[in-house]
Amino acid sequence: MHPLDEAIDLKASERQDLPHEFTGATHSAYANMIGPFGGTTSAQLLQSAMLHPERLGEPVALTVNFAAPVADGEIRFVARPVRTNRSTQHWIIEAHQTEGVVATATAVFAVRRETWSDVEAVMPVNVPEPDAVPRMPVKGMPAWPQRYDMRFVEGAFPAAFDELEQAHSRSTLWVRDEPERAMDFASLVAISDSFFPRIYIRRRRRALIGTVSLTTYFHADSALLAQVGTRHVLGVAKALNYRHGYFDQTGELWSPEGQLLASTHQLVYFKD
Repeated sequence: MHPLDEAIDLKASERQDLPHEFTGATHSAYANMIGPFGGTTSAQLLQSAMLHPERLGEPVALTVNFAAPVADGEIRFVARPVRTNRSTQHWIIEAHQTEGVVATATAVFAVRRETWSDVEAVMPVNVPEPDAVPRMPVKGMPAWPQRYDMRFVEGAFPAAFDELEQAHSRSTLWVRDEPERAMDFASLVAISDSFFPRIYIRRRRRALIGTVSLTTYFHADSALLAQVGTRHVLGVAKALNYRHGYFDQTGELWSPEGQLLASTHQLVYFKD
């Protein structure tokens, strides 16, 4: 089983009075410097709704708020559909550990239908193919970057924190799961958090950081994700503002054919 599938292997409660509860655990393959990789926690929160017998349609939006550090070990998820309409469904999801709630999420699911479609975002052009770009070295890094094959065209993670401040924090890279895994919503939401903190790219210096809130919008349906398969997707990320101990970062994930799969936005705390 792929490490991500092990991480999102949640068990539904067998108690009839707890129909919305699932249990899972952190996974050592996605460990960060402190606690687990946030993308995996987001995937677990989403998975608890995906597994729910009352689920309608597919996810179109997920917002995760990290209320406290997630400790290594068991996590209890509570996923409740709070409103189901004809084609949309709204969810409130919580992650509990011994000390209480460590993360909350809201999600919107929908039954998609064929409509007029267009995209105003622009995928970067003249980007070399993944095979033409070397993979980022991961030796000595936490476990979670080793679960991704990242090939940076620009804005790579600093090889050294030399404190040479850059003019921008933009990154462009090819990325896929390592080992290879066919893309689905769980892997898409996890990859949406795989962009390194923009302040590391911009300032090239160490800083204590932590994601406060992470939102992912799913522009792809399951059929489009199936077309991506195990191939690399193109990621683009940047920050818009740094102020008073917080910065934002935005990202896009594109299929090799130029379809926008997801866009992501997060707010990150940093200590100067």
